[in-house]
Amino acid sequence: MAGAPLEPRAGREDSPAPAQHPAPVARRRAAVVRDKARDLTREGARKGGSRARAGLAYLADRIIEIAPRIPVRDLTTLRGQFPGLGPEELADKLVAGAAAGTSTVGAGIGAAAMLPVPPAMPTELAAEITGVAAIELKLIAELHEVYGVRPPGNLRTRSAAYLSSWSGERGIDVLKPSTYDTAMGGQMKRRMRQQIMKRVVRDLPNLMPFMVGAAVGAVMNRRDTKRLAARIRADLRKIQVPWDELPELPPLEEPAQPLRLRELPDGP
Repeated sequence: MAGAPLEPRAGREDSPAPAQHPAPVARRRAAVVRDKARDLTREGARKGGSRARAGLAYLADRIIEIAPRIPVRDLTTLRGQFPGLGPEELADKLVAGAAAGTSTVGAGIGAAAMLPVPPAMPTELAAEITGVAAIELKLIAELHEVYGVRPPGNLRTRSAAYLSSWSGERGIDVLKPSTYDTAMGGQMKRRMRQQIMKRVVRDLPNLMPFMVGAAVGAVMNRRDTKRLAARIRADLRKIQVPWDELPELPPLEEPAQPLRLRELPDGP
């Protein structure tokens, strides 16, 4: 009788398991949870519309309040801290620093959601939204410096212009003041509330139990900050003023009570 074959037969239980691909699985899992989070957010807004609107109004007012307190480096300071770089290289550095800062905020909130006893989620979510907004507002202001298109006016007026840019996710054309808001009026607040709602929907998965936690929170914030920066830079390039053609501008005013942004590096 012929002996048993020496090679293992295909399909046997002791055959090696197929290679696993955790990254695509994690992405699919994150996408499923994000979709569920959006559904829950819409349902919650439907059932508690007045409370949701009140919360968004509070966050919008809080961001408007902190905007003039955000320390912004003018072009002279930035060129001194990043010597030898041209406008695009300097802008790349600023975007990388801001993305690192917002990813740190996202990781911290995501990690908090994975604790055995999670903290108060509405407070944590508000902290993440305002923290990310402050970092991105600083980035927007400094990108306008780098591209030579500082908005006219005093600290409060420029802060309103940057808020308009942030809430609309567009660069502002300083030659056309009518295209952006320079007053903290009702129209700006309405647009900001819409923007904040989008961020709530985006950030909610980071706070859901059984989510993949800090890593996803960091990746999502980093990605969205880079996407925002790309839109702003595309607009600013259209009206960019070369450095050798810039008139001499006065140094930027220091905020009376500067906001501390420990997430962002101050130098190269």
